Amino acid sequence: MLRLSPLAVIVAVSLMVSACGGKKNDHGVQPLDVTVANPLSRNVVEWDDFVGQFIAVDSVDVRPRVSGYLQEVAFKDGQTVRKGQLLFVIDPRPYQAALDQAKGQAAHAQAAMANAKTELDRGKKLLDAKAISEQAYDTLVATDRQAQADLVAAEAAVRTAALNLEFTRVTAPLGGRISDRRVAPGNLVAADTTVLTNIVDLNPIRFSFTGSEALYLKYSRANEAGTRTSSRDAANPVEIRLQDEPNYRWKGHMEFVDNALDNSSGTIRGRAVVDNPDGFLTPGMFGHMRLLGSGAYNALLLPDQAVVTDQTRQVIYVVDGGGVVSQRPVELGPLSGGLRVIKSGVGPNDRVIIDGMQRARPGQKVNAKPGSIPVSASASGQGGLITPPAGSATIVDAGR
Repeated sequence: MLRLSPLAVIVAVSLMVSACGGKKNDHGVQPLDVTVANPLSRNVVEWDDFVGQFIAVDSVDVRPRVSGYLQEVAFKDGQTVRKGQLLFVIDPRPYQAALDQAKGQAAHAQAAMANAKTELDRGKKLLDAKAISEQAYDTLVATDRQAQADLVAAEAAVRTAALNLEFTRVTAPLGGRISDRRVAPGNLVAADTTVLTNIVDLNPIRFSFTGSEALYLKYSRANEAGTRTSSRDAANPVEIRLQDEPNYRWKGHMEFVDNALDNSSGTIRGRAVVDNPDGFLTPGMFGHMRLLGSGAYNALLLPDQAVVTDQTRQVIYVVDGGGVVSQRPVELGPLSGGLRVIKSGVGPNDRVIIDGMQRARPGQKVNAKPGSIPVSASASGQGGLITPPAGSATIVDAGR
């Protein structure tokens, strides 16, 4: 039986390992395995994301216009009311008495005026007959004019008393959802002071938000270039989702942009209008709004993890036909479903490393394996949950 020395055994094992190993490069090092793919080409539309709050178009604190003791509450807390609907009744008896008194004074003034007119007609005949002096006639003229003025004042007092009596029935100044009653029957309410309840108009409803100065400048530049609809244009669309919603289901349009930036925060106020026929949206509710930021354009997209930060630059790694890695600085755009829009630095036929870029180095030879870029629902134009930092980042919808 042939016996090998220990040295011969070691040499034989080394040869077997070398035979079983992969192919090495010129430096004797086995190339690293990486996955490469071409950038996706998609038509994208940019949207800017904001966090804001719903507010009522109209909100009214209901106050009485006359003082008195509250007699009746004619609504249920939280119900929807129409304009002119009876809400409260204040004890009308004192005001009814004041109206009757004003009517009596008006009748007295009417009689006094009729008597003054009769005396004036008689005085005119006597003056023509030289039976009274002109001074006496002038006194009759003045009495007649005073009686007319007294009648005008008495009739105005009647109208005022009638208004006060009408104001004892407090009606809704607008249609909408009413709050609860703040005062119970039997309590004394003061004119123009006591808040009885509150009414808000819910359809349509406004969405209020603030935007950064950078975004304001972006829109202004785009408006000058004619590449987007003005944010002041009522036709400029917005889409909103609530805190528990995955999709932007609420549609509206821009209504207002303020005329100045806030000095303390460097932001500017904006407002959109949203239809709310069922009254589901209520003032004070928060939501995410996206505002159309550009027209549709063709863009190249890569997985966000394929972009590496190199000090102050963002770079990607590209493999050429010989399997050698090179580094490319790129200009980044917005996110779309986990894919990053690449504005410059890459071409549609470049083989970009999408897996294994942590081990790749420029000038290194690698074993490039073809892969594919996964496309999420939002990146394929089907919509989806996209939540970048509010008011600072841009998001996109990408179509096929």
